[in-house]
Amino acid sequence: MHSARYEYDGRNGHHERIDFLTSKEKTSSKKKICIVVGVLVGLLILAAVAAFLIWLFVFKDADSEGIISKQLSPSAQVFSGHMKLVDVPYNEKLEDTKSKEFEALADKLEAILGENYKTDPLLAKYYTNSVVTAFSEGVLAYYWSQFDIPIDDLEIVPEFSEERVLETLENGITAKSRTAGLKDISISEITASITDARMARNPRAKECFFRLEAEEKPKTFSSPGFPKAYPPRSRCQWQIRASEDKAIFVTFPFFNIEDDCSDDFVSIYDSLSPDDSQAITEKCGQRPPSNPLEVSSSGNIMLINLITDSVTQKPGFSAEYSAIPISKVKTCGGTLSKSEGVFTSPLHPSFYPPAVDCKWTIKVPDGQKVRVKFTMFRMKEPGVDIRVCHKDFVEVMGTKYCGELSSLSLTSTTNVLEVKFHSDESHTDKGFNAEYRAYDPSNPCPNKFACASGICITKELQCDGWNDCGDMSDEMKCKCEKDQFACGNGLCKPRLWVCDRVNDCGDGSDEIQCSCEDNEWRCGDGVCLPQDVVCDSKRDCEDGSDEASCKTSPGICSDFSFKCENKECVNKVNAECDRVDDCSDSSDEKGCDCGTRPYKLNRIVGGQNAELGEWPWQVSLHFLTYGHTCGASIISNRWLLSASHCFVTSSPSNHVASNWQTYSGMQDQYKQDGVQHRKLKRIISHPDYNQMTFDYDIALLELSEPLEFTNTIQPICLPASSHVFPAGMSCTVTGWGALREGGQKAQLLQKASVKIINDTVCNTVTEGQVTSRMLCSGFLAGGVDACQGDSGGPLVCFEESGKWFQAGIVSWGEGCARRNKPGVYTRVTKLREWIRTETGV
Repeated sequence: MHSARYEYDGRNGHHERIDFLTSKEKTSSKKKICIVVGVLVGLLILAAVAAFLIWLFVFKDADSEGIISKQLSPSAQVFSGHMKLVDVPYNEKLEDTKSKEFEALADKLEAILGENYKTDPLLAKYYTNSVVTAFSEGVLAYYWSQFDIPIDDLEIVPEFSEERVLETLENGITAKSRTAGLKDISISEITASITDARMARNPRAKECFFRLEAEEKPKTFSSPGFPKAYPPRSRCQWQIRASEDKAIFVTFPFFNIEDDCSDDFVSIYDSLSPDDSQAITEKCGQRPPSNPLEVSSSGNIMLINLITDSVTQKPGFSAEYSAIPISKVKTCGGTLSKSEGVFTSPLHPSFYPPAVDCKWTIKVPDGQKVRVKFTMFRMKEPGVDIRVCHKDFVEVMGTKYCGELSSLSLTSTTNVLEVKFHSDESHTDKGFNAEYRAYDPSNPCPNKFACASGICITKELQCDGWNDCGDMSDEMKCKCEKDQFACGNGLCKPRLWVCDRVNDCGDGSDEIQCSCEDNEWRCGDGVCLPQDVVCDSKRDCEDGSDEASCKTSPGICSDFSFKCENKECVNKVNAECDRVDDCSDSSDEKGCDCGTRPYKLNRIVGGQNAELGEWPWQVSLHFLTYGHTCGASIISNRWLLSASHCFVTSSPSNHVASNWQTYSGMQDQYKQDGVQHRKLKRIISHPDYNQMTFDYDIALLELSEPLEFTNTIQPICLPASSHVFPAGMSCTVTGWGALREGGQKAQLLQKASVKIINDTVCNTVTEGQVTSRMLCSGFLAGGVDACQGDSGGPLVCFEESGKWFQAGIVSWGEGCARRNKPGVYTRVTKLREWIRTETGV
């Protein structure tokens, strides 16, 4: 979870200069009174100007928000793609952007694009220009079109969709639109994809643009300034071609780009246009020599872009490119009949090429079975649901696998096993390396432990407290080590999980010995005291838990007591909003119009797409025109709750309220029905927020105008400082799941069911990095996919009262907890009074 960081050139940020010119003195000594009057008038003018300047720079744009926002440039919306021309013979001279043939055909196509955009009033209003960048066999013409939206109209940016642009262009083709002199051009198909404006290069201009011809003998190129440092604000592009029967292979022996893909990155396309539907990959950061970036095309063209914006300068890259036989990227699969062997995705360990299908048939002798173990499996792609795997995947026995898997072992039911591999036209990855072996079902794992599922694991993994087999068969009937607890059902669990009030064993045996004797009371810290200390109006337990649920102890205040507005203490766990008036002034039931979902929904299941209105307090925060950046929750019609690290960054513009747009009631990032847009009026980050430790990672956001609550827009309940979210409680985290590489996000709101983790366990597995303002959730032993929630989003829990309460704010960590890596959240109860002081909520 990382907040975005942006910088601007400030070209619109010039300050006006006001010069006061005085005329020569022409009045006579007899007109001194006029001079006095003139001086007074002048002073009044100066005072008025000074007052105006003070208002302009101090009061009008408090906290310098206006000044910074004035530096923003208009939004450039760019769409790129290709056009297929009909009955146009291919001429190699079209590959030369300086040739007359290129210029003549490019000019005609650019004019056709402009004419088509005129048919849509919105596109016509903001249309700037189109540029044809290349031609390839087919004949395919590659282009981009730009629409410039001024600062005052930035709210209409979402209306510039791929669907709108493509529909306009397709309608123009269908209608066979013609203008004078263009009747000889016919287009059979056209594509359009939203494109980063920084990648819109004009090959006919004097820019950082290169045309390369790939041959069998490797050639090299590098980023500008290599090996010292690339310059900031670089916009470079390399078009690579090979002969028609070849594909292109590029390797980067040295790759060191700033580790923030929103600012600096290299993007590679299986096309001559920066069309996202043809993207091979986008990378930043530094890669070790042992793991170089290596990619290939599916045909004889490739486009590479370098974008740099950050002030921090890195060495850049050196690259080597060559032409390889196209059969090398198109031929794969086959029959494997040996008793054991290895097979891989095409070109592994390099990135597999786009648009490839393979099938391996593994056949072993009758009476034996096949076990396949994927020692490396990586097919990560932006926005792909790994449970559906509708883009790149491996299919075995009717099940598709994708994403990144630390281990995958499969066993056949017969002596024949088929393995299928598919990659679509966009976004490739390292693929897989697989080992297969024939085995005798009567002795499936020689010298190893055989899981009930058929998987073989090393004997060292047996009885280590972790579910390595996936079916717990490696943890049954174990002899426990000294640092483990022997459960009654034969499982072994870490001793630090004993007495954490969570049934880790499954049979409750790890919690049984934690109870006190029948005539004793167990305090919250585990201390046992005589039973008669309970509700005796005295604070006997250090934490006051002996008086926590006692109506007869109104004078005893503890951490568990609810503080009424009249200063009374109610000793009842989670007294607020439980539909019972516990305070004499009924303040425990005030402000409880929250935490409800108007829509009736199915039972929550972790790691799935959320239904519309399922989480009505979820908010999407968009930074300028860069799309979803962080999450937030609605706590009133004017206030949102989020994380400080979304706003307190190295870029001051992140803390400028006017640079953010909020979307409430949103489920699909591409659909605006029922969504309420609001700008921010003010951002209040906690004054004690620590950027190093993420302590006090909380921020309050005041909206420019109030929300109107609907079936899909509702506030979440904030817990009182005394509210208890016990370890083991099932809660839900939601968000659009920003993925680290490439900054891609999920289109649909995601949800994942997690549990609150004991503070002691949390502190242990995070090596003491948590403070009292933090809590952990997840599943330490696995069982849930990577967390779909993103920074600033809410962790909410359902109470018996029928209300949802926000327990945490997504802060840092591994989200929904892979083994020993729980998600870490800001603990709302510890900061409840600060929220009340700042907002009155």
